[in-house]
Amino acid sequence: MWEGLRLQVLLLCLGAVLWSSAAVAGSRGPQDRGHRHHHPSVYRSRERRKEGQVLHRSKRGWVWNQFFVIEEYTGPDPVLVGRLHSDVDTGDGNIKYILSGEGAGTIFVIDDRTGNIHATKTLDREEQAEYTLTAQAVARDTNKPLEPPSEFIVKVQDINDNPPVFLHGPYYASVAEMSNVGTSVIQVTASDADDPTYGNSAKLVYSILQGQPYFSVEPHSGIIRTALPNMDREAKQEYDVVIQAKDMGGHMGGLSGTAQVKITLTDVNDNPPKFSQGVYAMSVSEDKVPGEEVGRLKAKDTDQGENGLVDYTVLEGDGMNYFEISKDSETQEAVIKLKKPVDFETKRSYTLKVEATNPYLDTRFISWGPYKDTTIVKISVEDADEPPSFMATSYTFEVEENAPGGTLVGRVHARDTDIANNPIRYLIPRYTDLEEFFTISPEDGTIKTTRSLDRETQAWHNISVSATEIGGHHQDAKVRVNIKVKDVNDNAPEFATQEEVLMCENVTPGTIIKTVSAVDKDEMAHRQHFHFSLAPRVANNLNFSLKDNRGDTANVMVIRRGFSRMTQGVYELPIEINDNGVPPMSSTNTLMIRVCSCDSKGTILSCNVEPFVLPAGLSTGALIAILACIVILLAIVVLFVALRRQKKEPLIVLEEEDIRENIITYDDEGGGEEDTEAFDIATLQNPDGANGFLPRSNLRLSVHVKSPLFFFYYEDIIITIIIIFNLFISSFSLMAYIIILPCEKIAICPVAVRNS
Repeated sequence: MWEGLRLQVLLLCLGAVLWSSAAVAGSRGPQDRGHRHHHPSVYRSRERRKEGQVLHRSKRGWVWNQFFVIEEYTGPDPVLVGRLHSDVDTGDGNIKYILSGEGAGTIFVIDDRTGNIHATKTLDREEQAEYTLTAQAVARDTNKPLEPPSEFIVKVQDINDNPPVFLHGPYYASVAEMSNVGTSVIQVTASDADDPTYGNSAKLVYSILQGQPYFSVEPHSGIIRTALPNMDREAKQEYDVVIQAKDMGGHMGGLSGTAQVKITLTDVNDNPPKFSQGVYAMSVSEDKVPGEEVGRLKAKDTDQGENGLVDYTVLEGDGMNYFEISKDSETQEAVIKLKKPVDFETKRSYTLKVEATNPYLDTRFISWGPYKDTTIVKISVEDADEPPSFMATSYTFEVEENAPGGTLVGRVHARDTDIANNPIRYLIPRYTDLEEFFTISPEDGTIKTTRSLDRETQAWHNISVSATEIGGHHQDAKVRVNIKVKDVNDNAPEFATQEEVLMCENVTPGTIIKTVSAVDKDEMAHRQHFHFSLAPRVANNLNFSLKDNRGDTANVMVIRRGFSRMTQGVYELPIEINDNGVPPMSSTNTLMIRVCSCDSKGTILSCNVEPFVLPAGLSTGALIAILACIVILLAIVVLFVALRRQKKEPLIVLEEEDIRENIITYDDEGGGEEDTEAFDIATLQNPDGANGFLPRSNLRLSVHVKSPLFFFYYEDIIITIIIIFNLFISSFSLMAYIIILPCEKIAICPVAVRNS
């Protein structure tokens, strides 16, 4: 690469030297200055106006072409870019050349006497491709412009100094496996910073350095294509390809760059599922329940994604009714589960034929099929210590009620299904027969009653029987036993409801006052009904009759008129009810009929007995008693007031009175010393300090009180007692009136009041 670069620099330098020589020669020959395009020439334009001469216009003094300088020059001396010369320059050194513009004074310098321009630094076209400068000739002593300024351009001439670069690498691409030859994979593009308009520095050619013989690349477009048919992803999935881009049209001496391309083969469904074994062996214990897993198997498919999905089905086999197959979506395994219980003693092995298929097929590769595989699954049944098995899932027995204890109810039977066939022991768990109505024989499973049963108390008995094998692991099993108590006609019928019948006094004969019905605790047979009749002792009564409705009811009717509750308030009508069962049962039930007072519309007013059957308002006797009490009370009050007015003395003894004013007399002879010993004279003198007296045994004392104090005291007590008694009598009469009268009107008096 550097040999080519040195060759190019050498050629460019040689061309620059020749060009410079030609430029100098052109400046000496005015006949060539306007005809050599690639050399800068200087013309002077003058217009002289002389009197007597013809005026004419000469050519311009400055005509500039482009200057060229080669890039990346690394020689020891500055590079001569060109030379400026004006036709006013006579070579005496009075002309001064000035250079300004881009890079003037730094990159480009000018000899102000000769006009030679040199490049003092190495130029890079990729940094700046051209420079615009301005040249001017001035007088050296006055710096007056001798010519107008003029611009010219210095272009940097390109050399192949930049290799191609892949700006977007590394690249990643994919292509389907089994693709046809020439299938496009990806396009890669390189960039060259050199001038594409100059030579072949930027003309790129692509080639593949790594990845043959699987892939190829188009030289000018950079498109990578498949080069081999039937590339299999399952054999190799990823390929590392290296692409080269070379400038100079790919010729020797050109620069190059490379890019890495990772190509991945994507999957297509080109492989069928495959079982690793032709026969799979599994086992299941006979005590497993439906739904439990038996085993797994898997058909491998080397494809990926949905192309590698596998479905499983059972095609045939004697185990199709006992086993089912499903798929684990995560592991893609076939899961065989128990569908129905299996029995080691009945059948010890089963066979299934399982098929694996791809649910998604690629039509391009159907001819490569078939995309399925089959295998055989053999399942052996293992023996397990199973609990005893009853001959029936449940038992139902019947026993008559009232049967004596020890009556046979039925027999349950269980057996050990294992090969050992151990004996069985039976038991009734007490929690299912808390009252212990039944007992069971441990050896043969015979169930008997322990006492008589009553259907009306409990019609069904639901118990459990446990069967346990003797020996082994003592496995047990339970079965439900339902015992129905058969009915026996042992209950007499009776009234459905016990209600009192209310009947009006003015009821008309033939009126139905009650429809009675009956119930029986026993079961009624088909077409069995009750029979109603009056008890023999009232069969010929003149008050009521009974009509049997030939069903479960009977009508009670009145056969006379003129009932009076004052004569008889309540009637008892005994009715005999027969259930017509086997054996027949009958009972006598009494219907209570109460006579009531009713209005003309038949509305009941009162059903009380005579002492409390009163008309509205108070009776004459009650009114007289109340008025008498009031009169007596008023008379006593008037008498008491009159007596008070007649008395002048106050009713009480004032504190100022002396008790000594009272005269005490007694008809007894003086006792001498005994009298003085019997009474303390000091008491009479000072009654406040009296401490008592000692009476004589034979003294008869009578006291005559002069003051009315004691008389009025006893009088007040008597008057108070009389007033309280009258108030009590009046209150009782009013209370009886308030309580009894309303309940008489609505006929709902309490029973105690009615019967009092």
